[in-house]
Amino acid sequence: MVFAAAALLTAQRKSAADDAFDSLYRHGSEINASLKTLTARFTETTTSSLLTRPLVARGTLAVVRPSRVILRYIEPDTRIVLIDGNRMTMSWPSRSIRQVTDIGAAQGRIQKYFVNGSVEDLRHEFEIDDHGASDRRGTYHVSLVPKRKQIRETLARLDLWVGQSSLLLETLQMTFANGDTKEMAFEDVVPNASIDPAAFSVDR
Repeated sequence: MVFAAAALLTAQRKSAADDAFDSLYRHGSEINASLKTLTARFTETTTSSLLTRPLVARGTLAVVRPSRVILRYIEPDTRIVLIDGNRMTMSWPSRSIRQVTDIGAAQGRIQKYFVNGSVEDLRHEFEIDDHGASDRRGTYHVSLVPKRKQIRETLARLDLWVGQSSLLLETLQMTFANGDTKEMAFEDVVPNASIDPAAFSVDR
C-alpha cells in the first residue's frame, strides 16, 4: 500500500507538471506567433574546463521573423554574428576572422521543434522537467534533455527561464556533453520594435 500510494502521488505530480508545461507552451506559442521583430541587450557567459574563470561577453540582439538575427558583441571584444536564412556569417575583426557557414540543418530542427511543432513533438524529442517558479525571481524554469543519442553527444541539457508575466525568454543555458556551458541572459527586451534594415549589415 505504501508503494502504491507513492506511485499514485508521483503520477499525480507528473500529470500536474505536464499540464502546467502544456499551458505554458500554449500561451508562449500564442505570444511567439504575434512577434514580428524583437530587440534586446544580452550577456553571454561561457564556462569551460579550459578557462580559469567564466568568459563574459555583452552586446545587442535584433531579430526579424522568420529567420534574420544579428548579435553585435560589444565587450570584451567587437564581433558580429549574422543569421540570414540558412546562412550564418561571423565577423571578428581583431582575429581577422570572417566565416560563412551553412546552418540549414540546424535551422530546420529549430523550426520543426520550437517554432512550427507541437508540444507532442517536443515531448517526443526531449525529456521535459517543468520546475515551475524558479529561484530566479519572476520566472518559470524548464529543462529539456534530448532523447536522441546523436544530439546528447553534443548537447546534454537545455535550460530555459521564461518571464512569468511576459512569457518571453529571459535566459537560456546550454550544457554540453563535456560539461561546458553557455548562458545567454536578455534584458531590455522590446517585442515588435522598429528595426532599420541596415542593422543587419555585417560591415556596419
